[in-house]
Amino acid sequence: MELYHVLNRGVDKRRIFLDERDHFRFVHDLFEFNNVKNIETTFHTFQKLKESFDIGFNKFREPRELLVDIHTFCLMPNHYHLLLSEKIENGISKFMKKLNMGYARYFNEKNKRTGALFQGGYKAVPIREQSHFIHIPYYIHLNPLDLHSPEWREGKIANPSKAINFLENYRWSSFLDYIGKKNFPSVTSRKFLLECLGGTDGFRDKVIEWIKQSNLEGIKDVALEKFDENFHLS
Repeated sequence: MELYHVLNRGVDKRRIFLDERDHFRFVHDLFEFNNVKNIETTFHTFQKLKESFDIGFNKFREPRELLVDIHTFCLMPNHYHLLLSEKIENGISKFMKKLNMGYARYFNEKNKRTGALFQGGYKAVPIREQSHFIHIPYYIHLNPLDLHSPEWREGKIANPSKAINFLENYRWSSFLDYIGKKNFPSVTSRKFLLECLGGTDGFRDKVIEWIKQSNLEGIKDVALEKFDENFHLS
């Protein structure tokens, strides 16, 4: 299995998630478009829900044939991160085409705009080095700290407990499901990484340790800073 760090951001660094509905829609699309079959969106069936729920629950839903395994995800105001592996040949390219086109169509219709939403094609970086594999799940899940404690990137987090508390209240990533708190469990395939990272309790402990160290040296070749120093929200 080969893992890919997949990321994209808004054109001209614009925000691509403006409100809660946009976040729900993109998470919905992560689930719905991860299917070999072309399907009609079912977003209208749950867009008003506010509490934690299983976004994939529908007793009348046909079983999906997955294009990819979504191991982790994180949504930021002007970009997103995914950690994917392919289930079928060219699964990532097929999935990303459906995902980006579907969300951009929704966003433009909602906001009465035209034109490109994303800055060119997505980037897909293969995770081939052991050092990259060790760090990438933490790096992706810690990105929301840019909104709370941007100094984490320099290893200057003074209070790791407050940082963890912020992450536990940030819904728009797979972090909560990885620490055993149901959020969007149907979206991600967590078994592989949890077996590697010590289960839900072990993962939370390792995140705390990673925050204390906050050393991006081991991951800079696959982190988004390689592509653009201003890619993340600062």
